[in-house]
Amino acid sequence: MSKLLVKAILFSMCTVVIISSASAQKKGKKKKTNIEEVAFKLSNEIDSVSYGVGLNMALSLKKDFPEASLDAVIEGLADGLSKDSTLISAEEMQMIVMSYFKAKSDRATKEKHEKLKIVMKEGLAFLEENKSKEGVQVTESGLQYIVMTEGTGKQPRDTSSVTVHYHGTTPEGVVFDSSVNRGKPATFGLNQVIKGWTEGLQLMKEGAKYRFFIPQELAYGSNAPQKGEGPIKPFMPLIFEVELIKVND
Repeated sequence: MSKLLVKAILFSMCTVVIISSASAQKKGKKKKTNIEEVAFKLSNEIDSVSYGVGLNMALSLKKDFPEASLDAVIEGLADGLSKDSTLISAEEMQMIVMSYFKAKSDRATKEKHEKLKIVMKEGLAFLEENKSKEGVQVTESGLQYIVMTEGTGKQPRDTSSVTVHYHGTTPEGVVFDSSVNRGKPATFGLNQVIKGWTEGLQLMKEGAKYRFFIPQELAYGSNAPQKGEGPIKPFMPLIFEVELIKVND
């Protein structure tokens, strides 16, 4: 953790303390309306900017350090502002804070890796079981597919533009994307999609409908396409039903 981040964390703590102290001082007094409070606190531009900065920092602290002890934060702020001596020195403070957040980050990283191992293990087990099911064919790359309807038209190349209807789900059946549900086919180049699509669509002819079981290394691998928590996890195999409507070459 950098010194800049440590300072940001400490500044965030100070902000929370100031806001909390202000709230505590108002207890027991007649409650003002929101408009009255704003008019009283934010009487000029400096007040408004200061409040905005403070609120932003406080929200960051709430997100990154929700386990903070408010009493200890208040004590540290009070000592730092009004006393020549503190319970810990500035050097000790920096070491303690950096050590804590490094350990916290390491724990989160380890937990994330353990979860990803489970996803990968479950994905491999799913594909291993699936390949023995009736009608499932497997290519040299590991791509699995079932021919639902065979086509008779043009067959695309790896650089072809195609128009398709598709329905994508996780192995558990959670829908993450579907042109079928949207009611509008999609058009794109086969050199612009995941490897499983590039390979799989080349097996099809216009009018065909296939179901693909795509291993994670032919899908998104470690890079889930959505931010944060979403249905597609890193190292997860994916299932697509694809109807090849037209080859646009």
